Amino acid sequence: MIRALAPLAACLVLAACGAADTDPGPGGVSVGEARALDEAAEMLDQQRLPAEALEEPETPENPAP
Repeated sequence: MIRALAPLAACLVLAACGAADTDPGPGGVSVGEARALDEAAEMLDQQRLPAEALEEPETPENPAP
């Protein structure tokens, strides 16, 4: 029975070997902060403006004084 549980225990131990959110990360921020910044940047990349929003508005020929 111990032989059957040994691989399972090894997998659990290895799964816990990741970086914690409070560990130092790139650029002087924590790993959790770096992950949050990456997710926010990806969200902003997904929110592209439509082409109509980038066009200049038409101005009237005779503007009101």
